[in-house]
Order: sequence, then structure tokens, then C-alpha cells
Amino acid sequence: MTKTQAWIHAFRLRTLPLALSSIIMGAFLANFNGRFSWTVSLLAALTTLFLQILSNLANDYGDSKHGVDNLERQGPERAVQSGIISPKEMKRAVILFSMFAFASGVLLLIFGLGNALLSIKFFLFLIIGVAAILSAIKYTIGKKPYGYSGFGDLFVFLFFGLAGVLGTYFLNTSQLRWDILLPAVSLGLLSTGVLNLNNLRDVENDRKSGKHTLVVKMGSPKAKWYHAFLLIVAMLSALLFTLLNFSSAWQFVYILTFPFFIRNIQVIFRNKKPKELDPFLKQLALSTLLFAIAFGIGFLI
Repeated sequence: MTKTQAWIHAFRLRTLPLALSSIIMGAFLANFNGRFSWTVSLLAALTTLFLQILSNLANDYGDSKHGVDNLERQGPERAVQSGIISPKEMKRAVILFSMFAFASGVLLLIFGLGNALLSIKFFLFLIIGVAAILSAIKYTIGKKPYGYSGFGDLFVFLFFGLAGVLGTYFLNTSQLRWDILLPAVSLGLLSTGVLNLNNLRDVENDRKSGKHTLVVKMGSPKAKWYHAFLLIVAMLSALLFTLLNFSSAWQFVYILTFPFFIRNIQVIFRNKKPKELDPFLKQLALSTLLFAIAFGIGFLI
């Protein structure tokens, strides 16, 4: 593998569709309510992509430093672990993408808030943006990374669900509705499900390496029920939003994606070898993206 290929591999492109799902959901909902900006939505997508790549690079660096990336790890080999990219180079990339995410986020606020620049709203969103950058870094980097203490699920739910959907919706429409929280919860729970599946795959190595994820803390049997809870509540939350805003049967078109989630739950419960779960990470991420697109289209027809 060349150095260029190693960097592309470190970006972990297969995680990017999941990151975009919350932005797509928020943009579709804004359009449904009559207020939509291509500029704002594209900048939101770009900022989210930078944050996701930042998180991936930080995880590569952090897990390598903490010894979690070793020969017993079940997932794809990491860039620093392979030796093709040095820790110093990866650290520089983390700093670079932190700057990219911050610059893109500021541009997003400039176009999204317009006349409200330098207002309380601006500084509130700026704080959320900086918190998102720090969260992407501190997941595995530092003396006490929160991803090693079982808090990764909470932060994924907050930033890839609530902040992504509600933030995109607000920056498009300049308003919030309480029921938008329901599809935001759906995306947050599905994204958390992807992380839970990742931690189920790596549970043995994480336990040996001192990475106390929620799966390590509760054990795989309970984590499987937790996984079912995440996906089932996500589906119910979407259904409740649709019932509250019903106007056409087309709004239920996203139900066609539910078999993918049900199948994912079935696979988890039947699984005996954690390493065999790896393909279903991609399956759940792509199913989440398809769900977000189908959900949005159903409300536009």
C-alpha cells in the first residue's frame, strides 16, 4: 500500500455516508417546511465530512498510542498501526482537519445566521462547533479519552443525531419545532447503533487493552439487547413523527428500509464470532443513509 492509499484508507470513506445522514435529514425537513438553502446545506455537509474524517484520524492516532490497535484487533488495519504513516504525521493531519472543520463551520454560521452574526445564536453555535471538534479528538486522544470510559455512545447520539439534524434544520429555517426532535432521535440512535456494532466486533481486544466501551462494561449479551433497543426506538420515533405530520401515504415510504434494520438485529443475536460482524457495520451505515433519503423524499412527494 502506497502512502497516498494509506491516507485514503485512514480517512475511512465507508464512515462518511453515515455522517451525512443527519445533514440530509435536517435539509429535507427544512425543505418540507418551506425554507431551504443549498449553500447552508452543502456547507453543513462539508463541515460534517471534515468532522468525521477528523474523528477517524484522531481514532487512528489515539488507539495506536494506547495500544488498542494491535494484531488481535478485528477491524481493518489502521494507518499508524501499519507503520506507513508515522504518529507525528497523523498528529499533523488531526490538527489540519481541525482547522478545516473550524473554518467550514464558521462559513456555515455566516451563511446560516445572516443578520444574526455576533448574536447569542452565533456564539451558541460556535460553542457547539468547537465542542464537536474537541469531541472528535478526545474520543481516543489524551490521558482520559471519553471513548475509553463508555461515553462514546452518548456523544455520537448528541452530535450525529440531535446536533446534526436540529442544527441543519435551524440554520436553514431560523426556527425550531419540538417534533423535529423525533427524526433527530432516530438518526442519533441509528448512528449509536453503528458504534455499538463496532464495539461488539472489537469487544475482546478492547477489554484486554483497557478500552472500557459500553459493550465491555455491560457485556456482549446485554449489548445485543441494547442494539435492538436503539434500532427499534429509532424506527418508532420516525413513525410517531409521520403520524403527527400525516398528509399522504407516501410519507411512510421509508418503512421499506425497516427490513434492513430488523435483519441487522437478527444477525447480532445469532452471531457467535465478533469478527464476522464487520460487514454489517457498512450495511447499517448505508441503511441509515437510505432511511434518511427515503424519509425526506416521502415528505416532499
